[in-house]
Amino acid sequence: MKIGVATVTYNSASVLSDFMQSVIRQDYSDFCLYVIDNNSQDSTLSIVNLSPLENKVVVKNEENFGVAKANNQAIELALQDGCEFVLLINNDTLFESTLFRKLVDAHMKYQSSVVVPKIKFYNSNEIWSAGGFFEKRKAFLNCHIGHGEEDAGQFDQDDVVDYAPTCCTLMHKSVFEDVGLMDEKYFVYWDDTDFFFRIMKHSKHEVRYIFDVEFEHKVGSLTKSHEANSPEIYSSFYIEQMTKNHVYFLRKQASIFCFIQLIYLWTFFTLRFFVSKHFEKKISVFILIQMSFFKGLFIKR
Repeated sequence: MKIGVATVTYNSASVLSDFMQSVIRQDYSDFCLYVIDNNSQDSTLSIVNLSPLENKVVVKNEENFGVAKANNQAIELALQDGCEFVLLINNDTLFESTLFRKLVDAHMKYQSSVVVPKIKFYNSNEIWSAGGFFEKRKAFLNCHIGHGEEDAGQFDQDDVVDYAPTCCTLMHKSVFEDVGLMDEKYFVYWDDTDFFFRIMKHSKHEVRYIFDVEFEHKVGSLTKSHEANSPEIYSSFYIEQMTKNHVYFLRKQASIFCFIQLIYLWTFFTLRFFVSKHFEKKISVFILIQMSFFKGLFIKR
């Protein structure tokens, strides 16, 4: 059963070698790596092209189309090439040589359309995600199970979950046939939330979390979610994308409850600026939050 391994690169040279080595070492051979490059200006493509991996397809975009659209490019190529599965995977990761096999084995064991592994922070025993869920009371915020906890085996049981980050997500081709592709209006952030929420609403496809996988994520190394000179402070890029995309996500649901949640969300964003240590206390940042909220209101559905 062939896997289309889909990864999106953008100036990924600093993290890519670990990822490529992890892919090359896989003991599951029936796969093709699809690298969609969003106009990198560093040595990303050289690293990919010079790797000894033969079963790869490289697409260079002439501009940065964002994560959702680039993922869709890879998904469409994989399906056209007859892949049974698509594995969406970040390239700021490293993982064990049995990852691909374990994900497929879990699909066979549970007949789950979607399989996700336990993910730890890079070079740490701290959990980044052991699956996830939607927090309805917080405007459907996506929540990572076990986030920030030391891994002491408390999540060492395979389980059904509603959500997981697409940092590493194996999906059967039938998911795309039923749910469609990713919404390309999300440049980055909330694209995976939207996709998993659509899977949950469709109700046909089970998402299965498996624990027995060694997988590490160099969190934030590519998306630049924090300021370089102040690791606790959110970057302007992160604030804009997270704010407007959350608003857009709620608008897509087109319900009275979600309309009320928009009011809550504006209040939350505004108050958070004053109390959270993650925001630089500048008028420009406050204005950015407000502008990003209203940008989300005017994204065409």
